Amino acid sequence: MDPIKKNNPVYSKTDSNKVVLNEEEWKKILPADVYYIAREKGTERPWTSKFEDFKEVGSYYCAVCGNALFKSDTKFDSGCGWPSFYEPISKGSIIYTPDNTHGMERTEVQCGRCKSHLGHVFDDGPPPTGLRYCINGVVLDFEKAKAAEQKYNNGQKGTTTVQ
Repeated sequence: MDPIKKNNPVYSKTDSNKVVLNEEEWKKILPADVYYIAREKGTERPWTSKFEDFKEVGSYYCAVCGNALFKSDTKFDSGCGWPSFYEPISKGSIIYTPDNTHGMERTEVQCGRCKSHLGHVFDDGPPPTGLRYCINGVVLDFEKAKAAEQKYNNGQKGTTTVQ
């Protein structure tokens, strides 16, 4: 099991209850890089996320709490250096808050379950929404779609390795 999930008692892909912990509790269960982005509203360097050019079919979850955030078919290459999506998985999966830091007017996006900082949303995305959710990859977790996994596994059946 992933060490982030193993040491994190609030991580769940099935529990929809809101997660409220104090910062000391978050510090105990999150790795430093995840804590910095999620709880201190940091930003990872562009083009460093393993999800930037990631093409697998499945769903993206909050790495902090396991909340479903985006489906892979809403991911697109925005060229901005961070994984980008045009639509969240559900209306309640994201919280929107004004962000006027660094002399800019932006909209911060947070996880709808644990209020962790994910990134920002901009209105320069593709149809059908015209939105670009620019998300820090370090706060994303991914699960391959069951159909894609089954297709992969079926392709492997009957394959013989000759030595």
